Amino acid sequence: MRKYALFAMLAFLPVTACSDRKKPAFTEAELGRIPITQNINLPDPSGGFVLSVKGETITSDEMISPALEPFRKLARETSFEQFQAQAGPQIEQALIAKISNILLYQQAKKQGGEQIDEALEKAAEEEMRKFLVSFGGDYAKAEEALKQMGMNWAKFKDYEKRMILSQSYISTKMPKDKPITYSDLMNYYNAMKEKHFAKPAMLVFRLIDIEVAKVETSDPNEDQLEKAQNLADELMKRLRAGEDFAKLAQKYSNGYGREAGGLWWPVAPESLAAPYDVLAREAEKIQPGQLAGPITSGEHILIMKLEDKQGGSVVPFEKVQKELEAKISFERRKQAVDKFGTELVEQAIVGEKDAFINFCLERIYQISNQQDKKGKS
Repeated sequence: MRKYALFAMLAFLPVTACSDRKKPAFTEAELGRIPITQNINLPDPSGGFVLSVKGETITSDEMISPALEPFRKLARETSFEQFQAQAGPQIEQALIAKISNILLYQQAKKQGGEQIDEALEKAAEEEMRKFLVSFGGDYAKAEEALKQMGMNWAKFKDYEKRMILSQSYISTKMPKDKPITYSDLMNYYNAMKEKHFAKPAMLVFRLIDIEVAKVETSDPNEDQLEKAQNLADELMKRLRAGEDFAKLAQKYSNGYGREAGGLWWPVAPESLAAPYDVLAREAEKIQPGQLAGPITSGEHILIMKLEDKQGGSVVPFEKVQKELEAKISFERRKQAVDKFGTELVEQAIVGEKDAFINFCLERIYQISNQQDKKGKS
């Protein structure tokens, strides 16, 4: 019965995907016009490594090509030992995913039988069409994107077949969905709210920053601090009389934002470091539009005009309940899929896995540094 249930599920996929009858599946002629790209040509010394997984193979090129760009900078800036330690776990994770996909596909084929091939073909062609549409129908752009992923059109089609069949098979192995309780939601919300649902406090203000050491004096015996204090007092009088804060800041401020009329926008209060940390406390005492100062802080005398302030807040549970339900459901399914895939990989005897990973790491490191030398020559 499970075999037929799986086939029924697969048969439904292309019907759903191809519900728009104005978009027929790819014809053989159309597929023949799609150029087939080759994997990246590795520089000398040449040599490859093939890992056998239950009668199928994973080539080193499949692992190396998509990893070159993400790991190039790391490879150029570290020793091989450091590179191996940092990149190794990610390459291993990618390899395990490939092995898992192969094993899932094989299990799914056993369950579904050969009669599902036609349904898979149609579903995969529709995914190819969607991929092309995402690039505005531009074959060249779509092909370049595939190349960056280490694929060509034929491999992409095969990949889609595997994903469709594997996902259908996985769905038959998933545990029945347990109801998401109010307690589940609240626990998840409380664990996530500070990171994902909190809105930090923010300040917007203008600042005249008089740096004592930069105050010019006409008399060598004149005290810079006293002159800075007198300037600040004079500026406060002018501001209270209605003079424009931004213009005075452009003329008298020595600090950040002077050209913009002393504007600081927006600023998290806790991010203000000395000597400006005092501004967060002063902002709590006043309302937007009001002045604070002169404030002596270290070697600075500050005058602030508060433009706006917002207290920190947390998005209420009621507003994110649906989002929480979706996240919990997704994570439950992901955990089940990961667990199932890991169990399959553990059951398979994959020889030379560690040697294969090390070979890929060595080649990525070597190619990245060879390219670096060519760029400098």
